[in-house]
Amino acid sequence: MSNQNEEDWDLIIKPRTPFFHFEIKEVWEYRDLLLLMVKRDLTTVYKQTILGPLWFILQPILTTLIFTLIFGEIAGLPTGKMPALLFYLSGLIIWNYFSETLLSTSKTFTDNAAIFGKVYFPRLIMPLAKVISGLLKFFIQFVLFLMVLWFFILFKGLHISVDASFLLIPVLVLLMAGLGLGAGIVLSALTTKYRDLIFLINFGVQLMMYATPVIIPLSDVPSHYQWIMTINPMTSVIETFRYAFLGTGTLDVSGLLYSLIFTTLLLFIGIMVFNKVEKSFIDTV
Repeated sequence: MSNQNEEDWDLIIKPRTPFFHFEIKEVWEYRDLLLLMVKRDLTTVYKQTILGPLWFILQPILTTLIFTLIFGEIAGLPTGKMPALLFYLSGLIIWNYFSETLLSTSKTFTDNAAIFGKVYFPRLIMPLAKVISGLLKFFIQFVLFLMVLWFFILFKGLHISVDASFLLIPVLVLLMAGLGLGAGIVLSALTTKYRDLIFLINFGVQLMMYATPVIIPLSDVPSHYQWIMTINPMTSVIETFRYAFLGTGTLDVSGLLYSLIFTTLLLFIGIMVFNKVEKSFIDTV
């Protein structure tokens, strides 16, 4: 048996020596498992609930209404030239996808320790499944946003000037997914040893939302505080999305380039850390 060639085996598991290792071919070979995990994520979240997938739509609607009441009506925060309902909804669907991707992928090792300890498969399957299942939820909420936008155009006389900037939407989606995945897998490696980070991550993501133009336009932020938002790579994503569909916000090419570079570096570091931790995390979880 020891003289048997590698070609005679269906599956060969080898130690991963490179610090940066991302076998796209291996992930593709396990695509059926990836799709199964995506289906599991979509069905188990709202299993045994009365409304089921309708929560995909109800959550952003209810949150938008609360934001409109508290920040728009009571606090009187400006929303530019856009109706408050559209302004908050456009920011929330972007932020929700990023934050949920980050939070779900940050628990990759702790939530799947039992599975990882019993059977082999590419560990990146789990965070990638979260990214894809979250993407499907984002598209449902994106359609909701388009329907609300269409309502304001038809019945409220809202005028939107359309240009080629909406072609950047696929780039924005990739940036959201990359930022959420990169940050999530870095944090997932840290939470294997430091469980307190799980509570800090949830709190930190909530605070981070206030450092993005979800609640107030970047142009209405005092100039001496704008740098706080501009160093947040999600700022240019939200601003570009609003510019493309609402004609408000800013289309900053340098900001998008900064977000792209930041996302690429974060993914690179995240995969390196993830690969390092997956070799020995089972001893610490």
